[in-house]
Order: sequence, then C-alpha cells, then structure tokens
Amino acid sequence: MSEAQEERKTILIVDDDPEISESMRLTLEANGYRVLAARDGNAGLVLAERENPDLIVLDMMMPKRSGFLVVEALRQTDAFTTPIVMVTANDGNRHKDYALKLGVDAYIRKPFPMDLLVTTVRKVLDGTYVQEKDEDAEEHKA
Repeated sequence: MSEAQEERKTILIVDDDPEISESMRLTLEANGYRVLAARDGNAGLVLAERENPDLIVLDMMMPKRSGFLVVEALRQTDAFTTPIVMVTANDGNRHKDYALKLGVDAYIRKPFPMDLLVTTVRKVLDGTYVQEKDEDAEEHKA
C-alpha cells in the first residue's frame, strides 16, 4: 500500500472544465487520494477554507474568481499554507512567474499527461518538488 493510500490525503481540484476536472479526479482517486472539486474560484475558495485540504490543484482562468485571485486570498494569512499546484493552458512565462511569486508551489501547463500531475502532487506533498526552469524540457523528453 502506498503512503498516499495509508494517509489518504485530500486534494481539492478547482477547475471549470468538467472533462479535465473529471480526468484529474479519477486519476488522483486511483492513486489513493480523497478528492474534492469546485467549478469556479469562489466555490474553490470556500471549500479550501472549510475543508483545509492537503493540496489544491487550481486552474488559472475560471469564472467568478481567477486562480490568481484565489491564491491571493488564500495567501493573505500565514495560517493557510496548503500547497497549490496551478494548472493552465496559458503559454506565457509572465503568468508562471507571477503565480510562483504569489506562492504557488508548482505550475503545470495544459495539456499534460496525468502521470505528470500525480508525480507533481506526490513530490509537492513530500517536499521534494523542484519547479522546472524550462517547462518545455518535458516536451523534448518524449
């Protein structure tokens, strides 16, 4: 039994795309995580504050409140230190730099293989994740 299954960590997915959200949910559940989901930034913020998940997977561009605004709200207090993995279809490094400056722990560009998500979640949770400086390096490995 894996460490994730033994501890049953809770992951909150905040993404407005139902297909992507469902794919992430199924993958993370198959890897032993308890998964909560929200379809917009406001609902994600409420769930994050109420449920205190072990990690948040957060889309950047969503209705009602963007991922950036969710991170800003969560990071306003030192008491909320939950790790955040931001996922986005945006190609700009400016957005990545800003997200990391706000306190995002990892940044993944869509589309991404689900095994990259699982690996990133595991490493962020166990404190061994290091953000790739060249995000395109993953594409060239294939």
